[in-house]
Order: sequence, then structure tokens, then C-alpha cells
Amino acid sequence: MAFLQKALSPWRELIIAVNHVSEEQTLGYRDKVTLAARYNEGWTAGMMRRDELIPIPNCPIHSARVNQTLALLLPLLPPDHHFPMVFWVQSGGQLVLVLKGRPMPPMAWFTNDVAQQLKLLGIDGFWLHFHPSAGKRIFGKGGWHLAWGKPRSLSPDGLWYGPAAFQQLIPALYGQSLDEAAGFLKPTTRSLVVDLYCGVGGSLKRWRETGATAVGVEVSGDAVELAPVNAPGAQVLRGSCHQRIPQLTSEAAPFDKSQRLLYANPPRTGLEPDVTSWIAEDYRPARIAYMSCSAGTLHRDLLLLEAGGYRVKQLIPFDFFPLTLHVECVALVERVE
Repeated sequence: MAFLQKALSPWRELIIAVNHVSEEQTLGYRDKVTLAARYNEGWTAGMMRRDELIPIPNCPIHSARVNQTLALLLPLLPPDHHFPMVFWVQSGGQLVLVLKGRPMPPMAWFTNDVAQQLKLLGIDGFWLHFHPSAGKRIFGKGGWHLAWGKPRSLSPDGLWYGPAAFQQLIPALYGQSLDEAAGFLKPTTRSLVVDLYCGVGGSLKRWRETGATAVGVEVSGDAVELAPVNAPGAQVLRGSCHQRIPQLTSEAAPFDKSQRLLYANPPRTGLEPDVTSWIAEDYRPARIAYMSCSAGTLHRDLLLLEAGGYRVKQLIPFDFFPLTLHVECVALVERVE
């Protein structure tokens, strides 16, 4: 709270208490991980500190599924000269091993017994991703190979997702955040909700359940494919948000400004500058719910929105990453009439 009050000082009086899980839920919650992998007389996985890998076996923050899958497969994988793995990416029931190369590695180790053990652990799909230039960018274009299982999994909150799809880590808290957004936006059958950075459609589903017209924008091809499945009737545009301003403007034209609403859940870089300008100058929604994972870029964007004729009503923090310093915040913003 002290961090948020400092980072968002112009609105410190509008920040309410942090929403969080119970103490017993602060361990074993991370079912989505991206770990660096290195071979040294055996495979280890963990986090990089400069050029050094810090192994984190049996991490108490990781879910049992993640720890058990690591314990099962790492001892079985061939040495790095045969199996050039650089990243282990596990997203719920989808597991991806990122290889720095193109040739198919030896797979004799992946027996029917191993596949059955993965299935018992709750792994639905096992992928190899061939990415010769893997480094800061984990995934490259193409290079996907489903070695076993199904390409999609169903999350606890009823959303289909793939191996590269973004998900909030704690479904219950995510649901609370959407409750807060929906309660403020108040979409109806006459509303248009523009949903920026919509992911696999969890928020789009919420707007469609109210009967509102919903248009999402998402850059991930995997998410664009799944969002209409998770939110039937929603329109999803692929690309960065600034690239889709012309289409969004066209979709908004039939709606009065009082019927226009906006939900945004951008990455840490926040809203693109021309997108913020479009929101304040052209789209002019009556209400905005902005889920931010960076108080710094949220501060910047709220100042720009205020300069464009908006005011902040409330800031609602969510502790999506228990036992870390990271906190996310839903900003509820309204147009000044």
C-alpha cells in the first residue's frame, strides 16, 4: 500500500485496501512458469541472475503440478548436445520445452509410460518449440510441434487456453477484479465494450454475458483463435491496439458516447500513446476500467486521461503475486460531463 500511495500519489486517497488471498493460499499458487534451463551433468531449471542460473527445485511458490512435472522430466532429458533446451514454459496443462535449434532431437526417452505419468499430473499437451535465436524472446514465429496430447486446456474458470496464452495466476482474484470492473462499467444490451489486450477472452465473456456488444483487440494469434470460443458473439481483432484504431472507430460509430465503455489490461508498458489519445479524443467512452500491472505506466496514462477530460473514481489493488512486491491495480475512470 505504501508503494502504491507513493507511485500513484495524485490519487492516494482513492486507493482502497488490497484484495488478497488467505495466508494458506500464498504458497503453491503459481501454475504458469517460464524457467531458464541449463545442463551441467544433468538438467536444472530456475531463474537467471546475470549469466548465472539459480536453480529452484521444488519451489514452494510453484504449484504441485509444476514441481512434479519438473521432477519427472528433467532426469529423463538427453544431454544438451542432443537436446538444446533453453527454456521450460509450463502454462497449467500445457508444457513447452524451447529448443535453441531446428532439428528434431532424439525422443526415445518419451515413452508411453512417461506420457501416462504426464497425464496423471494434469498435463494435457506436451510441445517442443524450435527457436534458434531464443534468448530475450522466448517464442519465435512458427517452430511449434505438438509431441503428445491435446493443443488446448480448460482453466478452472472455464476458459480454453493454449501453450502461449496469458492467464492471471489466481482465478478467484481475477474474477473479483472483473466483478469490480463490471460493477463500474455497467454494460447493458445497448452498450459497446471495447476490450484492449483481451487475451483469451475472460473479460470479453463477462461483457457478452450482459448482452453488450464486445470488440476485443489482441496481438497473440493463439489468444485471437480462442477468445471467440470463450466469449461467443464477441468480435476479436488481431494486432496491436494502435493498428486497430480505424476498425475500432468504425465499430464505435453507431453508438452514442453514453453507450461506449472501455476495458483495458495492457502489459507493463501501459497504453500506447496514440491509443490513449484515441480513447480521450475520439472514442470518448463514458466509463473506463483499466487493469494495470505497472503503477508507473498507470500514473502516466491516468494523467493523460485526466488531461483529456476524465477523472479517477477509485483505485482497487489486487495481490496476484503473493509473497512478492508486485501488485496490480484496477483504475475506475469516468468521463467528466
